[in-house]
Amino acid sequence: MSNTVNNVELTLPSKRVVRAALAEPADARAPGLILIHEWWGLNDEMREVAKKMAGHGYRALAVDLYEGEAASEPARAKELMSAMDPEKSRETLVAWAQWLRNAPSSNGKVGALGYCMGGAWALNTSLATPIDATVVYYGNVKKDAAALASLHGPVQGHFGKRDQAITVEMAQGFEAALKSAGKPGTIHIYDADHAFSRVGGPNFDAAAAALAEQRTLEFLSTHLLDK
Repeated sequence: MSNTVNNVELTLPSKRVVRAALAEPADARAPGLILIHEWWGLNDEMREVAKKMAGHGYRALAVDLYEGEAASEPARAKELMSAMDPEKSRETLVAWAQWLRNAPSSNGKVGALGYCMGGAWALNTSLATPIDATVVYYGNVKKDAAALASLHGPVQGHFGKRDQAITVEMAQGFEAALKSAGKPGTIHIYDADHAFSRVGGPNFDAAAAALAEQRTLEFLSTHLLDK
């Protein structure tokens, strides 16, 4: 596992400066992996995820869609999420994806992995620019087949059976839309609630989180790592 996470900056064509936290793998040549935070923002939890994923061989980049803000209370998190400009977020994520793909140390592949709000944005990123593998943890995936036409790589989704916000019906509808669009995707449903993988969260489910992580690592390895 990488022991350090470094702050990095990128100036976009619009002249906006965006920031992220980068954890480097041991191998010089590696795929990039965009990590997209929940509505809390880029916090220490996401930096730890970046460290963990770097330990599995990815150039792990935890992006910041809140421009330096983060929340610890739901009310503030909701404010920050509601204030997001979707076009700016899309521009930010597309630029980071290209930055990872074009890095001298890249193997040419980039994945996207997001949780809750970040899960929805992992999918949105994959619709906006070619992403080789996308993982969605209980994010809004309400898309029809036509909206999925631009998907480049396969998608894996993880959803909780007891989730009242991102429902099983939404997950199953997404699976059907992928099939209708002719896009590869696998949806996993767990006997768990929303945010079951958030360590320390009220709905954390150790067994479901461990199984989802195992499936995530196998999926990303298959589609991103050099064999």
